[in-house]
Amino acid sequence: MQGNALPRRDFLRASGITVTALATGGSMIFGRNHAWAVATTLDPHTAQTLLVMTHDLFPHQRLGEQYYAVVVDALDKQAAGDGATRQLLTDGVAALDSSQGKAWVDLPDGARETALRGIEKTAFFTTVRTQTIGNLYGNPAVYRMFGYGGPSAPLGGYIDRGFDDIDWLPST
Repeated sequence: MQGNALPRRDFLRASGITVTALATGGSMIFGRNHAWAVATTLDPHTAQTLLVMTHDLFPHQRLGEQYYAVVVDALDKQAAGDGATRQLLTDGVAALDSSQGKAWVDLPDGARETALRGIEKTAFFTTVRTQTIGNLYGNPAVYRMFGYGGPSAPLGGYIDRGFDDIDWLPST
């Protein structure tokens, strides 16, 4: 295997999941350049709206859409196992769309923000926000991009790992 090549077994597993999701009425969301895709059981409009919403909630120029797609995937998995969550997400997207009289994703940035502020006390907003915090900032690829080395507990904590080297203080 060379560089970032996808092992055959992983490719076949991902392909099988994608085909199954699409065959059972699911959809896919694609990155702008089609460099990545996520199979969802949610309808395409709901999945795309959630993708844009997660980015609008926590916008970072250095993060590509694929990191926000991980959040949509987590929401989709939650919705696949819980009909109430699925209904919450589809109703929430419908409420966003109806707030300005057209699809929320087609609105300019300011209008999207106004619509989000109008629903920020709803269960839908709280669910998406909570999942975004956990799945975006809990992603090792993301926190490395922000310079965070990851949790220290599995490595024995911060003591004796160079964080106690303060050579600019006088020794006692």
